[in-house]
Amino acid sequence: MASVNVERTESGYVARNDRGAEVAMGGGDEEGVFTPVELLLAALGGCNIVTVEPLTAKRGHRLVRLAMTVHAEKIEKTKLGPITVSYEIELPEGDEKAAEVFRAVAHRVEENYCTVSHALRNETEVILDLPV
Repeated sequence: MASVNVERTESGYVARNDRGAEVAMGGGDEEGVFTPVELLLAALGGCNIVTVEPLTAKRGHRLVRLAMTVHAEKIEKTKLGPITVSYEIELPEGDEKAAEVFRAVAHRVEENYCTVSHALRNETEVILDLPV
C-alpha cells in the first residue's frame, strides 16, 4: 500500500510520506517547488529507473551512468499528450553486451513492472472520499 499526506502549509503545499520524506509543491510560476504534473513525471521516471538499475546490475552490467528525462506536453488544459522517457547511459568500458541487456531490461520494466506506467496506461480509478 502506498500513501502520502498532502496539505497546505504557511509557505505553500507539501506532500509527506510516513518515512519522513517531503516534497514541496506549487504552481509553475513558483521557484523551488514541483508542480503536480512534474511529480507525476518524476514518479514515472523513478518507477522505471529504480527497477532498471538493479536488474541490469544483477545481470552483470552495472552502467557507469544512468539517468533519464521524462517529458510531456499539455495538449489540453487538463490533458497530457504522450509521455516520453529518454534514458541517458554510459556503458562500462569493454562491455559490449551492456547496451543490449540495458535495452531489454528497460523495455521489460516499462511494459511489465512499473506500477506507475501501468496505472497511467490503464486509467486507474480515482475515488474521491469527502467528509460529510
